[in-house]
Amino acid sequence: MAGLERDPGALGQTITGRMKQITGILFIFLVFFLNAFVYAEDQRFPFKDPEQAEQFRKLTKELRCLVCQNQSLADSDAPLAHDLRKKVFLMMKEGKTSDEIIQELVARYGEFVLYRPRLSKQTWLLWFAPVIVFIIGVFVITYLVRRRSGTSDIGERELETAHKLLEEEE
Repeated sequence: MAGLERDPGALGQTITGRMKQITGILFIFLVFFLNAFVYAEDQRFPFKDPEQAEQFRKLTKELRCLVCQNQSLADSDAPLAHDLRKKVFLMMKEGKTSDEIIQELVARYGEFVLYRPRLSKQTWLLWFAPVIVFIIGVFVITYLVRRRSGTSDIGERELETAHKLLEEEE
């Protein structure tokens, strides 16, 4: 303490140094602590082998979260997404193939559960509407351009008069 009494700035440097140490330790703790949450989802499901884990990841990326609608089951944190991931895992555990799992989920929730809906009577408009709209747009633009280029604001007489005036000036 005798040293601190002589140099009033030393106390501030000691506190600053301690705060940096505490901040560094807290940062390291948070990095490791939060990193555990990133892998928590895979650890919840005990896969038999890496192939089964890959099949699970692939399936949950192909299936849409019905609550979020713009996220896959793998990316969503919605409670329904957690339930559907568990259901997918249990069906895999029963020995069902990816196609069987997808068919069962489509039968229950409809084509909307798929990120890439299949081509069927119900989804043909979804697949072909952009092409149809594009073709209609091309026809409309072509029609408008041809119509505009074929007509002019001046008639035949005015055009002849303009030519005569130009010839007289020369």
